[in-house]
This record gives sequence, C-alpha cells and structure tokens, in this order.
Amino acid sequence: MKTADFYYDLPEELIAQTPVEPRDSSRMLVMNKITGELSHEHFYDILDHLHEGDCLILNDSRVLPARIYGIKDETGANVEFLLLRHIEEKRWEALAKPGKKAKPGASFSFGEGLMRCTVADVTEEGNRILDFECDGSFYETLDKLGQMPLPPYIHEKLKDRERYQTVYSRELGSAAAPTAGLHFTKELLEKAKQKGIKIGFVTLHVGLGTFRPVKVDDVTNHHMHSEHYELPQETADLINKTKANGGRVISVGTTSCRTLETVAAREGCIKVSEGWTDIFIYPGFEFKVLDGLITNFHLPESTLIMLVSAFAGFDNVMNAYKTAVQEKYRFFSFGDSMLII
Repeated sequence: MKTADFYYDLPEELIAQTPVEPRDSSRMLVMNKITGELSHEHFYDILDHLHEGDCLILNDSRVLPARIYGIKDETGANVEFLLLRHIEEKRWEALAKPGKKAKPGASFSFGEGLMRCTVADVTEEGNRILDFECDGSFYETLDKLGQMPLPPYIHEKLKDRERYQTVYSRELGSAAAPTAGLHFTKELLEKAKQKGIKIGFVTLHVGLGTFRPVKVDDVTNHHMHSEHYELPQETADLINKTKANGGRVISVGTTSCRTLETVAAREGCIKVSEGWTDIFIYPGFEFKVLDGLITNFHLPESTLIMLVSAFAGFDNVMNAYKTAVQEKYRFFSFGDSMLII
C-alpha cells in the first residue's frame, strides 16, 4: 500500500484554528464501520450511540507547556526548545531551533535565570539532550516559563491553555494533546456514567512524532516513533469484564487505541502493562480489542489516517473524509470529531 493512497485535498480554511465552545458542540460524523454509512450529528449526541455495559477508554496524559525560549550565555542569541521526552531527573530530549546555536557544551538561561540548561549531546535524529538546573520543582518552573506546543498548522494564539488539555488530563508528559478527548465535558462524562457506560483510563504520552510525515512511498517501510504507555490493573479488569459481558470497548483517540492494541499484541491478552510502544497500525492490521473509535480528522498521508483506515476500511474512511470536506467539517486538533462504531 502506497503512502499517496492516503492523500486527500483539504482547503486551508477547513483547518480549525481555535476550539469551539462549549467543547461538546463540535460536529460529529458518525460512521458504520461495516457499511460505511454516514450521518451528521454533534458530539453532545454521542450517548445516543453508546449502550449500558459499553466502556470508554480515555488517555489521561496531560500536555506539558513544552515550548521554552532561551538565551545563549556566550552570545545572547535566542533559541527555541521544544521538550520531547523526559529521560531522567532533569535531563530531557528536545528539539532546538536554530539547531546550529545549540551544540554540545552550549548553555542557556530562561526567564532571567529562573532556569538554565546545558546541551549534553546530540542524537542521531538531531535532537538535543539537555541538562536543566532550577531551584525547586522543574515542572512548576516550566509551568511559569513554557508555552503550549500547538501543532504547526495552528497560527492563532491560544487564549486559555486548558483548551489544549482534556478535562480529565492528570499525568504530565505529552508534547501534544490526545485531541479526540478535547470534545468531552465533565458533564457529558457524568451523563455517560449515569447511563451505565463505564470509564477507564490509560496513559500514553504523545510525542511530536504524531505530526511527523510519512516520507517513504511504501507504507510498510515507515518506522514509528516510540511513546511511553501505562495500562493499570483497574482498566485491564474493566476491559475484560466488558468483553465478557458482551459490551463494547470504545477507544477515545488513536493514542488509547495504540495502547490497547500494543498490550494485546505484547501480552497476548489485556493485563496490567507498562513500557514503550512503536506500534504502527495500517490496513491489514488485526484488531484484538477495539469495537469502536472516537477520533478527529487527521492529516493527509499521516499514520493516524492509516490507523483509522485499518479499523473502518480504506474505502469507507477515504469516502468519509471526502464527505467531511464537502460538508465543511473543521479538521485536525481543534476540529470536529468522528465516531466509528
């Protein structure tokens, strides 16, 4: 299968620049994964499609204010860093821009000395390994200095940082939001519980590899980035009980999906698990856990549209995207949603 097969033409004005208010007022394209049949609704209608005994699996990762601006000690040059991955203690892997100003040994200060870092090394991919110093908590200092790492296709300034967090986020560590969950309000989740729909959590810290384009012609030659995940005992028990009782497991987002399918493939069943995953899901993949998927509209030729196509069928998904463009749905992180069930 070719990467170009997953291309679709998207007018730039359909790329959502700001989130809608309230969160659950976004539009929702509902698709039958077997027939491909489509209906046009709103996210607040989602409970009409969920049944007592189903369970929703949510990614509770919280986005770091990971974009920080430093001044080089030697020259006073401005350099932007984007934190990608926590390695240990106050050591991080990060992108540097411009990279030529961040060579090993170079040191930088942030916020008039609130925090400092030294470049310890450069990875094969060109990322920087940074050693930070600050008084007190690193995360509290970062919260004062950092900005939300919005995707490059969003040009509007975000007025409220919490709008790039899900209402249930709690585990700090992502460089990008698990955006399918941005549509949920606390009230909608409470209504789901009252209807007898169970809620479970996994954690997968989203890396910027999410936005990395597939640069190979043949999909099977693409190598995925690694991301850290955790599936707790409580969630494993919930999923196994749901399946045993004939309920459906519905993943909120591709990150939750990749966590569940990673554990099922690695462990042979759903059980407590923690580790790193570079699972790549594209058409031909055999799903072991998922019965339904809530997701946003993804970039052309991305690994995410490939995952959705694997779940609901290539022809069904590409037709759904064509329809969404025609109906002027809003695309990408702050855009509208799809329910595939």
